Amino acid sequence: MNSADLGRRVGVPSTALFTDQYELTMVQAALKAGTADRHSVFEAFTRRLPEGRRYGVVAGTGRVLDAVENFHFDDEMIGFLRQQDIVDEPTLEWLAGYRFGGDIWGYPEGEVYFPGSPILRVEGSFAECVLLETVILSILNHDSAIAAAASRMSAAAGGRRLIEMGARRTHELSAVASARAAFVGGFDATSDLAAGFRWAIPTVGTSAHAFTLLHDTERDAFRAQVDSLGRGTTLLVDTYDVTEAVRAAVEIAGPELGAVRIDSGDLLLVAHRVRQQLDELGATDTRIVVTSDLDEYAIASLAAAPVDAYGVGTQLVTGSGHPTCSMVYKLVARAGSAEPDAPLVPVAKKSLGAKSSKGGRKWAARRTDAHGVAEAEVIGTGPAPGESAGRPLLVELVRGGEVVAREPLEAARERHVAARAGLPMSAIQLSRGEPVIPTEYA
Repeated sequence: MNSADLGRRVGVPSTALFTDQYELTMVQAALKAGTADRHSVFEAFTRRLPEGRRYGVVAGTGRVLDAVENFHFDDEMIGFLRQQDIVDEPTLEWLAGYRFGGDIWGYPEGEVYFPGSPILRVEGSFAECVLLETVILSILNHDSAIAAAASRMSAAAGGRRLIEMGARRTHELSAVASARAAFVGGFDATSDLAAGFRWAIPTVGTSAHAFTLLHDTERDAFRAQVDSLGRGTTLLVDTYDVTEAVRAAVEIAGPELGAVRIDSGDLLLVAHRVRQQLDELGATDTRIVVTSDLDEYAIASLAAAPVDAYGVGTQLVTGSGHPTCSMVYKLVARAGSAEPDAPLVPVAKKSLGAKSSKGGRKWAARRTDAHGVAEAEVIGTGPAPGESAGRPLLVELVRGGEVVAREPLEAARERHVAARAGLPMSAIQLSRGEPVIPTEYA
């Protein structure tokens, strides 16, 4: 598989300081205590879905693999840690030689998940695994939240084209990750060129209101854009008067005009009027694109409108009200000693509140009914039962520190379509509810 299949793998700086200080101080204490090399199993999971959501979407796995591969401490970082007196010299020496050498299994990107699902399982020595906690959670929590919002919007769009355009509404690096996660969740294109460069996501864009306002008349602006970008361009028609703008757009570009964009007003009403006007002017193939603070509910409300594509920004890149998935990364099993053959002991935090977890290395499967529709997420410990419990969900991602499961982003996108289609139909309802299938512990 060549780089074109995977998108452009640009240089990624070290991710070693994308972490919390207590991870390094835990390593120092464990090294001193002689427990740092105990074989350990950590799992990333969420205890509950965001309020009202029926399913979650795994996204960011590919970015996690890059982050793990690039997690190493260079001389400048070691110097910083020494200067700030973060950890002692023996720990600095250990960190200087750090490379993750363990194994990682997880739900493949694009798969859906539920409360308790072992979304990622990281296995190796305690010290090498604990260091990865923050960077793994920061990626999975962000990207999975965006992908879940994108999935809901995709379901609401009913096959109409979706364009991610939220770069100006979030951190510049989050914008690139958001575009990637949105693509996994069902979006078709992005306005963000960095995302297109990094991940080979289709990019789109034509003009803003500023371009119209720059010119003496709207007709001058339309003529300049058509002369430069061709008749197939998209003209923004709501700067002044929509009816006059549509008339001018067709007169200038002809019936070959690619699309018009509406960015304000009563979108349902305006879209119907614009469609009628375009048809009357002979521009029957000209598409209508709507933008303007859309979310999944607004998209669903436009289902009866003659809209061909939606452009979504703020609500998408903020997870449509749920900017994180509240995933955690917990030690679930560890050896009783550093001996290679020491057996694993299940461990779990005990809590009187809602922060309890279940110990033991997990396997996961999805049980389906006679029609192939999911009816339960089955999670257990011990030897995996194979397909007798349902479709196995965990796949090998890293073996002995080497990534073994890179794939094109399109594969994750296609997987999500299949995974969502395998859920009960109520999964795509926008009404609030509990997880669409229960989690059962074997």
